Amino acid sequence: MMVPRETQFRVPSASLRSFSLRSQDIEFEPAFRSARPDCLSSAAVTEWTYADIWENVADCLPDAPALIHGDVTLSWSELDQRANALARFLLDAGLAHQDKVAFYLYNRPEYIETFYACSKASLVHVNTNYRYADDELVYIWDNADTAAVVFQGAFTEVVERIRSKVPTVQTWLWVDDGAGPCPEWATPYEDAIGAGLAERVMGTTPRSGDDLVFLYTGGTTGMPKGVMWRQGDLIAATERSNRIPLPVDVDFGADGTSPSVRARTTKPGPTGVPCCPLMHGTGLFNSLTTLSLGGSIATLTDLKFTVQELLDTIERVGVKSIFIVGDAFAKPILNALDDEPERWDISSLRVVLSSGVMWSSESKQGLLRHNDRLILVDAFGSSEAIGLGSSVSSKDDAAKTASFSLSAESVVVTDDGRLVEPGSGEIGKVGVRGRTPVGYYKDEEKTKATFPVIDGTRYSVPGDFATVEADGSITLLGRGSVCINTGGEKVFPEEVEEVLKRHESITDAIAVGVPDDRFGSAVHAVVATGAADLDIDDVIHFVKQNIAGYKAPRKLHPVDTLHRAANGKVDYKRWTAYAKERVDS
Repeated sequence: MMVPRETQFRVPSASLRSFSLRSQDIEFEPAFRSARPDCLSSAAVTEWTYADIWENVADCLPDAPALIHGDVTLSWSELDQRANALARFLLDAGLAHQDKVAFYLYNRPEYIETFYACSKASLVHVNTNYRYADDELVYIWDNADTAAVVFQGAFTEVVERIRSKVPTVQTWLWVDDGAGPCPEWATPYEDAIGAGLAERVMGTTPRSGDDLVFLYTGGTTGMPKGVMWRQGDLIAATERSNRIPLPVDVDFGADGTSPSVRARTTKPGPTGVPCCPLMHGTGLFNSLTTLSLGGSIATLTDLKFTVQELLDTIERVGVKSIFIVGDAFAKPILNALDDEPERWDISSLRVVLSSGVMWSSESKQGLLRHNDRLILVDAFGSSEAIGLGSSVSSKDDAAKTASFSLSAESVVVTDDGRLVEPGSGEIGKVGVRGRTPVGYYKDEEKTKATFPVIDGTRYSVPGDFATVEADGSITLLGRGSVCINTGGEKVFPEEVEEVLKRHESITDAIAVGVPDDRFGSAVHAVVATGAADLDIDDVIHFVKQNIAGYKAPRKLHPVDTLHRAANGKVDYKRWTAYAKERVDS
């Protein structure tokens, strides 16, 4: 039974409210608050939440598949009841309005179930990069003021080591993956779910479009930052690409039903596969949108992405769309299809959507050879900015690499706040107005830098440099910093360098990005060493013991000195070229 909407109240969206945090409150100054006409101060701000939409979908399609994982399929009614039970468990455990729940999981049904439960109970999703080392995990969970952690059994040993360092976490939920027994300090996830719960659950404060979703991103400088999305804004930003988008204003009846949701949910929607992790925006946002259309999400069972399982799943389930991160996924898929062109039937596949890293024209054309009905969507955006631009390829036209059409909400602006004129050759940063995040959690300075106000309009400008061609399309030129984007993961060089310099054989180091055919960029390091015979394998192993493995250099290039300037700065351009020459030679 739906909860009558007249029994709920809404937090006014005409002004930015202070968000109640566990360790501190964040209050943005009046200038920032009043500079949000396209977000919170619009008179017609959407108040949708994912729970509102999905509960209507579950009522319309109770027996349709919602989550598929190997041989296990959950219907929409089963998903809804399991999420109700989990929401009730978290509330009974003491979690209150907008408390934070960390997701320390591979791609599994439990990820979506927990997200749904958090939306029902007005709790906040906190993604956790499962590649992070101990100190990185502690930083994320401490910075987010995490109250509960849902973690996979494979991570039990890691959690055991660090849980005393995150005292704000009072509830630990253990997801059984066959890796070992549940520790005594955690609650088995299935015990929390039990037999499910038919009664719909509401949090201590009724749901609002102001309820938050956190997405921690590596960014281009410093430690990861928590991007704060209102559910209302995130839904509106992602709904723009749907053929039948939901209206800006909610249209709930007295019984909680939504005519607009139900009008487009007359039959099961498409099945999508997030090939990339749900902990990243590309995987998560596209999965949420698919479910909001009454579709289903199939997650792969292998802990590491395998092309064979993906292609088997496409054929077995009849998958319609997959979500990837550029050539890091596209090239292995293409190679498998080229090697065994008769092995898989991928005729059900209609859409391949990529975001986050370069997707070359060559691999797009290759995929189209195997299924000429494909639509290949290369979305240009980030955790902070959805809908900056896109390029669409089909059998008739494969878009050029790094060439995008700006969305109606996007502009390219110079450092002095002018719009870049098409064909002028000027370089600027791409920004998008409209539905953008509230900011970075507990970081007003970085919020102001990434979300500037230009001519009275607030933009999200994540830092991508571009030029506008005469035809209005944009050509990406990369980030203005030395951030390395490898397979969709952002690596901040100083972090790698600091670990390298702690090795006994290294006196100085610089981490650089070298072009890589599959991952876009690969991390290399130029190191100054006093060792006559540097043990390169030992150094790389040492790095992997201290930070996430994907941040470790693929190759080391020993030198006598890095020739730092008097101010301590080093010539990144010079050493990047040096490393590249040694790869190409």
